[in-house]
Amino acid sequence: MAEFLSGRTWLVATKALEAAALRQRVIAHNVANLNTPYFKKYRVRFEEELRAALDETALPLYRTHPRHLDPRPAVETVAPRVVRESHTSSRPDGNNVDLNEQMVQLAMNGLYYQVAAQAVSGRLARLRYVISGGRR
Repeated sequence: MAEFLSGRTWLVATKALEAAALRQRVIAHNVANLNTPYFKKYRVRFEEELRAALDETALPLYRTHPRHLDPRPAVETVAPRVVRESHTSSRPDGNNVDLNEQMVQLAMNGLYYQVAAQAVSGRLARLRYVISGGRR
C-alpha cells in the first residue's frame, strides 16, 4: 500500500493540493488588506518549480561527486512558497492589490484545487477497490 501512495502522480497531486490551499489563504489575506495603505500583495510560487522538476527535456548532467548540485530539483523537495510582490504599486496609497485580479485568481485556484482533489480521490478509490477485492 505504501508504494501505491508514494508514486509520482500521488506526490504531485498532494503537493498541488497543498499549494492550492496555501494560495487560497494568501488570496484571502490580500483581499483582507485591500484598503491597507502601502500593503503589497503576496502570491504563491509552485507551478514554476514543479514544472522544472518534472521537465524531461532538460539536458541530463552527470554528477561526478555526490555533493555536486543537481540542476533540477527533485519532485519531493518542491514546495509552495509565498513571495511578496513589492515592485508594483497600482494606487496612490502604495497598495498593489487589485480586487478583480484577486477574484480571477480565486476562481482559477478553485478549479486547480478541484482537479488535484479528483486525482487524489481517484487514486484512493482505486485503493479501496483493491482492498475490498473488487466488491463495491
